[in-house]
Amino acid sequence: MIDIRPPHGGFAGPVKRSITIAGHPTSISLEPLFWQALEQAAAARRLPLSALVAEIDAVRIGAADPPNLASALRTWLLAETMRRQADDGLSPA
Repeated sequence: MIDIRPPHGGFAGPVKRSITIAGHPTSISLEPLFWQALEQAAAARRLPLSALVAEIDAVRIGAADPPNLASALRTWLLAETMRRQADDGLSPA
């Protein structure tokens, strides 16, 4: 049998937060687990959360067919997790 468990704290729907990007307030809806991961990624880079989101947003806007910001943030977080696992010699889950 496959060992599937809910995330710590259970499943939760998106939470909307306001972030200022390039001087403009914007609302972003992400699940709490993604907010937590984004905050950790910002702290690891010694950046405010809004600065990390602005950097990801700038890369997103340069894409041929840019997704919405929440999708870009989730995708970036998953890609970063997979990159770190590969760097550590771990296979992606």
